[in-house]
Amino acid sequence: MKPVVSIIMGSTSDLPVMEKAMKFLDDMEVPFEVNALSAHRTPDAVEDFAKNAARRGIKVIIAGAGMAAALPGVIAASTTLPVIGVPIKGGVLDGVDALYSILQMPPGIPVATVAINGAMNAAILACQMIALGDETMAKKMSEYKATLGEKIEKANRELKDIKYNYKV
Repeated sequence: MKPVVSIIMGSTSDLPVMEKAMKFLDDMEVPFEVNALSAHRTPDAVEDFAKNAARRGIKVIIAGAGMAAALPGVIAASTTLPVIGVPIKGGVLDGVDALYSILQMPPGIPVATVAINGAMNAAILACQMIALGDETMAKKMSEYKATLGEKIEKANRELKDIKYNYKV
């Protein structure tokens, strides 16, 4: 089994956030790989990874990074694959610095960006991208989206059971 999604993080300290993407991909039965690469400490390895990802069968790259958050952009500069950036909360700016760094890419080097610590949404977006050419994944994503409404309907039923003196 070859991976079709690659999850990259700047260091293993990002793992607690990025595990949400791993769990979603695993639940959706999407083969993925996980690596720690640093745009600043291992720039040659990052460039080599990005240039060879498509040849290895990767379809989408999810890159998590905090603070300066150069990793998603550096990867996007060396590949034509879609890159989804996950800004990681950390440092004195609580991830806003990472968010701005990932959002502010120059023309021609796009990085799709999710919310701070939004790794699960990155995995959902990756699956939606894959679903464009994969009917099985399209069906799984349709089924997943249907469950979202069911959760809200269940919550609404439970809210009706909460009793207060002035709740009508």
